[in-house]
Amino acid sequence: MNDELTTPSGGESYPAPEVLRQVKGMWGVQGSGDTSGFTGLVHTEVMARPASRPYGGWFDDVVDILEDLLKADGIPADQAIEKVVVENGQLVLFIARDHLLKVVKHLRDDQDLRFEMCLGVSAVNYPNDTGRELHAYYPLFSITHNRFISLEVTCPDEDPHIPSIVPVYPGDDWPEREAWDLMGIVFDGHPGLTRTAMPDDWVGHPQRKDYPLGGIPVEYKGAVVPPPDTRREYN
Repeated sequence: MNDELTTPSGGESYPAPEVLRQVKGMWGVQGSGDTSGFTGLVHTEVMARPASRPYGGWFDDVVDILEDLLKADGIPADQAIEKVVVENGQLVLFIARDHLLKVVKHLRDDQDLRFEMCLGVSAVNYPNDTGRELHAYYPLFSITHNRFISLEVTCPDEDPHIPSIVPVYPGDDWPEREAWDLMGIVFDGHPGLTRTAMPDDWVGHPQRKDYPLGGIPVEYKGAVVPPPDTRREYN
């Protein structure tokens, strides 16, 4: 099997990227009398565009095998795999949340796939991605075939639920807890979805874009500052 990633040729047309928003300036500052030129910066944020076949190298084989396995389960491939993205030499599969568990089981167990390791989950908040504001990103690695791919699953603010993959990849226990704690994605079926960084009674999820910056009252419970003459010295 050829593992070299090739670039499709022949003048294929690619779908236009999905524009999320256009950002002007830097850090959202306007009217500050800036003389550095930062206020003149314009940046367009886009969602990754779907790739066209051939994806290149072993990417086509992985997608073909996964599609065949899903069809054998009676699941149309285009319902489970929403989009295939190839960027910067990396294969990313956008997976519908309803079929996530079935997909990761095939990726782990099939002899021609064998992605035995999930390296956690990261959560991202895209407020302008209407109906898909919350994204979960899963990097997977195949020890058997020495390959790396990623999965991306989305859910809306109004229904922030994604199935837990802990039954398939037990090591994802803590990363899913952290993604819920800081971003608010509820991983259904997780054995103990409790906070990791914030206190149990904390309101909100502080890494979301709609979370207020500053102005949060800080309360110290039981903290004691010893007198200067009894403090520990490090020199």
